[in-house]
Amino acid sequence: MTRARWAAWLRMLAGLGILVALVWHLGSQAFLDGLRRIDAATLLAALAIGVLTTVFSAWRWCLVARGLGLRLPLGRAVADYYRALFLNAALPGGVLGDVHRAVDHGRTSGNLGRGVRAVALERTAGQVVLLVTGAAVLLVRPSPVLAPVARFLASPAVASAVAVTGLLVVAVAVRLRRRRGASRGERALRTVVAEARQGLLARGVWPWVALSSVAVLAGYLGMFVLAARVAGVTAPTAELVPLVVLALLAMALPLNVGGWGPREGVAAWAFGAAGLGATQGLTTAVIYGVLAFVASLPGAAVLLGPALRRAAPLSADQPAASAAVPRPAGGHPRTGSTGMVRQRGAEVPSAVGGGVRYPVQTRGERSEVPWSAGPP
Repeated sequence: MTRARWAAWLRMLAGLGILVALVWHLGSQAFLDGLRRIDAATLLAALAIGVLTTVFSAWRWCLVARGLGLRLPLGRAVADYYRALFLNAALPGGVLGDVHRAVDHGRTSGNLGRGVRAVALERTAGQVVLLVTGAAVLLVRPSPVLAPVARFLASPAVASAVAVTGLLVVAVAVRLRRRRGASRGERALRTVVAEARQGLLARGVWPWVALSSVAVLAGYLGMFVLAARVAGVTAPTAELVPLVVLALLAMALPLNVGGWGPREGVAAWAFGAAGLGATQGLTTAVIYGVLAFVASLPGAAVLLGPALRRAAPLSADQPAASAAVPRPAGGHPRTGSTGMVRQRGAEVPSAVGGGVRYPVQTRGERSEVPWSAGPP
């Protein structure tokens, strides 16, 4: 087993471990209560919010792709994004749908590497807006949860890690600027930086990317608040927003099973620290997970649509029409000046007819048959 497979399995096991620990400490009743509280109106609201977030996410993808010189119509982007969301929610890891979306667009656009980087930049833009907005909300809005978070961020270990990371980034940037000849890794990094400037930071791109990302984040926040109301949480929305931001930030951790795991753990901890009850936080996160999956269900239709169309039976007139054109006994038709082939009292078109329908007279009756210019 390769190292990547081991890492994927470890991340999935970590997500399962978080869920098992939550069930062990809080019981399974929180999961069951969350499922029982969902009704048809809630599902319809989730679908509507899903349309909003998916369309704006697809628009952001179009902006980045076009900034990199790739063609991506909005309609196709919406369909592919729905399919990716469904695969992310249905498969372990939570990123396989984005991988499929990136590879498929890269192949169809004729530039696999640039197509993959367009998806990576699009997702990065969304995460950056989430981090900036989350930091602003947590700093502006006082909450009991901020005290342990602030102590953690101000700890010497976190401060040292941030300082070392900043120094490494500065050192790499200085080295890339000074050296003319570069290794393959350095050339790849330069390509990524140049494409980030072109696809994200260009003057006519970044304002719309920021606007679409804010709209997507607003949709996620709205769905989480909806889940909290369905779970029976009566706290004001302003009090819920910092807790929801923490849960959304936890979803960015690559330790989940289809999005489940860290989100539920952080929601239970945050709601408990805010005095709303850890069980309420877990129930809210469970409801949000179900609503997010329902919002991605149109992606199943996008995924299965081509297969269903290929498996659809032929219409009743197609076999009869194909059988109405006989094959010459000798394998070579006898054609006249009119381009018709006469066989046993019937006239059929020769290969020069192309895709046009020609009248065929058989036993005194007239009918129309399709003709294919290809091989029989």
